[in-house]
Amino acid sequence: MELARLRWRCRRGMAELDEMLGNFLDHGYTTLTAEQRQCFEQLLEYPDNVLLDYLMLKMISMDREINYVIKRIRAALTP
Repeated sequence: MELARLRWRCRRGMAELDEMLGNFLDHGYTTLTAEQRQCFEQLLEYPDNVLLDYLMLKMISMDREINYVIKRIRAALTP
């Protein structure tokens, strides 16, 4: 998926999600493998409240790859 289209999908209307996802696109997305990029796109299919719970570590996915991508998104928040 092209980066501009992916950036549009990251705009969620919730400031916290917009910041986390946008920052990750700028500082971490390009280092993901193809499989990890698919996991990221899968995360974007989740409802905002579920996605936020995953990113704030209030919930943990049963999928190891999803958890890895979540960890990378969170890591992109700190320089």
